[in-house]
This record gives sequence, structure tokens and C-alpha cells, in this order.
Amino acid sequence: MSASSLSFRAYDLPCDRRSASSFFSTSALLSRISFLRSTRLVHLHYQGTGRHATTMALEGEEARIRRISSSIRVIPNFPKAGVMFQDITTLLLNPKAFRDTIDLFVERYRDKRISVVAGIEARGFIFGPPIALAIGAKFVPLRKPKKLPGEVISEDYSLEYGTDRMEMHVGAVQPHDRAIIIDDLIATGGTLCAAIKLIERVGAEMVECACVIELPELKGREKLGDRPLFVLVKGT
Repeated sequence: MSASSLSFRAYDLPCDRRSASSFFSTSALLSRISFLRSTRLVHLHYQGTGRHATTMALEGEEARIRRISSSIRVIPNFPKAGVMFQDITTLLLNPKAFRDTIDLFVERYRDKRISVVAGIEARGFIFGPPIALAIGAKFVPLRKPKKLPGEVISEDYSLEYGTDRMEMHVGAVQPHDRAIIIDDLIATGGTLCAAIKLIERVGAEMVECACVIELPELKGREKLGDRPLFVLVKGT
């Protein structure tokens, strides 16, 4: 089935003696879609199928990004004074905006032969798995120290005060893999840099970093150097 349209294969359709014109009348078609859904014979992709495809075609990318942006709540002085916290929990409460978020990433990566979606703890775990499933890639969690059982490789990175460490399972990413790294937000870029180093240390190709939100004033993009970064919205 094409990812850009909802199509029916011959064995998807119930056989009866009605004429083709009757079958494809509006009411008949809707009843058959309902029947097929109930029998689990319609396979809907994450992208561009059925009613969702019509919505996407009518709205376009800009409308979806506006909905995503308006669904993100900004909390002043959290977790400390002077910080404008970008709260994605309100985005998750809006199913349409949440789906828009996943769809936009999938549209970008589905034809790029991505074999690994690496998600940064913790909010990268929200967006990474549905993207990985939709594009047929494996999901690899990148976690804080002592969170992953078994053998790991690690990478230290700097924080405002001190350092932290990121870990990845040995063998989760292979030299032939093409990887993207997913997180909810890029601020100073420290965690993304550590994630990039983990991916590249095992010989895999780091295709791009992807975040829902970028805080441009913190210049995290500059810290990534020539590594590509894709973001949906700019925070303040």
C-alpha cells in the first residue's frame, strides 16, 4: 500500500453482487471502510493515509508546526530562577499535535535508509520509538549512568556545573548502521554531542540530529559543528 494514499487490494474487499457504482458510492464506501477496520484488513501507515492524509494535504506543514508550537507550554523560573522551561507534556495532551510531531519526523526520514533511531533519556524516549516503528528502524536508548544492564560504552559531557555521562549498550549500533538522534530539545548541545560521539565511536554513520524544540540563544547548534540538526520549532 502506498504511504501517500489509502488503497484497497482485491482481497481487502468484501464480495457481493452490487454494481461498482453502488459499491463506491459515499455511504457504501464509508461502510466498507468501517468493516475493513473492524476486520483489521486495512493497514494504515503513520503517514498520509485515509482521513489523516486529507487533513495533512489541506493544512500543510506550516499549519501543523503552528499547532505543535501552540501546544508547548512555557513555564517561567523552572526548575530554577531565570529558566523558561519548555514543557512538552501539554503537547502530549493534544493527540493531533502529538501526531503532527511524529508525522513530520517520519516524512523527513522514511526514505533515507535510517536503520537506527537513538533516543536520549528521557524525553527522547517519547518521540523516538514511534518514529523508529514508522520508518522500520530499531530504537536504541541512550541513558544516564547505571540505567542499562549489561555491557555499555559511555561518554562524558559537560553541564553548567560539573559533568554527566551517557551510556549505550555494546552491540546495539553496528558499523553499517545509519543513525538519527532524537531528543525533545536542544539547548547548549552537550547531550547531543555526547550522543553523536557514542554513535560515531562504533563506526556508524550519524545522519542527523532531530529535536522538537531549539533554544537558539544558547547556541547549541554551533556546538554540533558540521553535524546536521533538524528542529520543528524555535523556543524563547
